[in-house]
Amino acid sequence: MTMGRILIIAGVAVLAVAAWMWTVRTPVAPAPAASVAAALSGPAEAGFARASDPREFRFPADHGPHPEFRSEWWYYTGVVSSPDGRRFGYQLTFFRVAITADAPARASAWAAHDLYFAHFAISDIAGGKFHSHAVIARGALGLSGAAADPYRVWIDRWSADGWSPTRLRADADGVAIDLALAPGKPVVLEGDHGLSRKSADNASYYYSLTRMPTSGRITVGGASYDVSGSSWMDREWSTSALAPDQVGWDWFSLQLDDGREVMLYRIRRGDGSVDPFSSGTLIAVDGSTSVIAMSEAEIIATGRWKSPRSGATYPSGWRLVAPSAGLDLEVRPLLADQELDVGFRYWEGAVEVRSGGRPAGHGYVELTGYDQPL
Repeated sequence: MTMGRILIIAGVAVLAVAAWMWTVRTPVAPAPAASVAAALSGPAEAGFARASDPREFRFPADHGPHPEFRSEWWYYTGVVSSPDGRRFGYQLTFFRVAITADAPARASAWAAHDLYFAHFAISDIAGGKFHSHAVIARGALGLSGAAADPYRVWIDRWSADGWSPTRLRADADGVAIDLALAPGKPVVLEGDHGLSRKSADNASYYYSLTRMPTSGRITVGGASYDVSGSSWMDREWSTSALAPDQVGWDWFSLQLDDGREVMLYRIRRGDGSVDPFSSGTLIAVDGSTSVIAMSEAEIIATGRWKSPRSGATYPSGWRLVAPSAGLDLEVRPLLADQELDVGFRYWEGAVEVRSGGRPAGHGYVELTGYDQPL
């Protein structure tokens, strides 16, 4: 469900006017986090298409951009390790947000309809360090963009190229990835055949590739490492905003050692309750799926971590229980500090999974709305 991506998309509108004039890839400086409710509440902007009913997905077309919708994202996360067992988590995410619902008024290479931005992070588990960076550029002059066939999303040197395999490349301040991701399991259509509802008036089109065999190189701390492991890709597009009383969320993408995957999201309301539109998906070994209803599941925080930079306190460790799905999992961050501060502040990082006290998998967790009062 990856609701933090919606927060980031909404917030980037604040930067759109300045970015309109930029002609080079531009690093995004950290800025105070905006209120989740303020950024996402209110009606959907007129002139854009809405995700309202299930649709037929077409590939490779749906890997590419959907300019009729206000926003979309391509989200890659993964846990990989070197031959000697050194583990890394990585995140490379691309976002597109429309500057206007209308086509550019000028027939010029400088005219832009979209703004693209990206987040890149590496969790160096052995080194105990988290590195995060962001870039932003107008969708003009070849500075950034997206295409379906051949598949490509890019901002300058940061890119996802090709579909089988997909090559991910990004670099900033001495950290870099150059990874090849194979398709792995079939596409998973999240929610109702790909229609993922977040509230009574808000939905997105959402699919995932939940286990992509991954190999390549990671550079960090002045050294490069050959790595292999597994990645998760989320693909989502929409126009509408969150409901006013939805103030944050916890999202889990877990790859279990028994060959199954779990996606869960819990939307938090302002009164501290869990929104009934929270949901999840269990993906079987053969790729078949079943819905995990949050009314039948529990996400119990087992610890806390306070950021020394923002002062935000995040849950840090969870027990996930879903009896109908046969799940009783313990989830632990591989690093406590995996907080991104790249214009909007949120926690997204690599985790390990245990069951019955034994290693059971790994994955990623995303937490938003913890740096502002509810």
